[in-house]
Amino acid sequence: MCFFTEDLQFRLDERTAHSSLDLFKKDTGVIYRILGLDPSHVQDNPERFRDWAVVFGDQKISGGRHYWEVTVKKSGEFRLGVADAQMSREDCVGTNNSSWVFGYAQRKWFFMTSNKIVPVTLVGKPDRVGILVDYDAGLLELVDIEKPSIIHSIRVQFKAPLCPAFGLWDGELLTHSGLEEPEGLK
Repeated sequence: MCFFTEDLQFRLDERTAHSSLDLFKKDTGVIYRILGLDPSHVQDNPERFRDWAVVFGDQKISGGRHYWEVTVKKSGEFRLGVADAQMSREDCVGTNNSSWVFGYAQRKWFFMTSNKIVPVTLVGKPDRVGILVDYDAGLLELVDIEKPSIIHSIRVQFKAPLCPAFGLWDGELLTHSGLEEPEGLK
């Protein structure tokens, strides 16, 4: 099922969530649990990430411009972006050529795809950032919601339906979808 709406409304998809991730707030938030759930207590599902603390959004993007925001709480390592809906569940987002993410680790931002890292400079650690995807134009952008302005933009040739994608190794993330794109970014 593909959605073409400009105001993409999604929840986090429990079926894809790694066993160390707990969803909360009606599946719009995710928290990392060091021990997580024993994988034997989690329903076996081919859509679930098995080796990496990753979760996808439950809606697909196959055209148009889409915008959402993420609040970061107590996390020093996370990834935010999009991935091919059929991406291997053995991989981590950013390590293959079917996922494109902005990440934060060791107090630095970066963009990552195919296991290649590009530093994103002149950014502190905001509590909330925006992600803008223009599928047809092949753009993925990290947005400073305070100004609002584009922090970093990457050109990508998307070929398949995408899902919002999140990796988390500590703390929690809260997603805010169904938002209009801030004025001045178009």
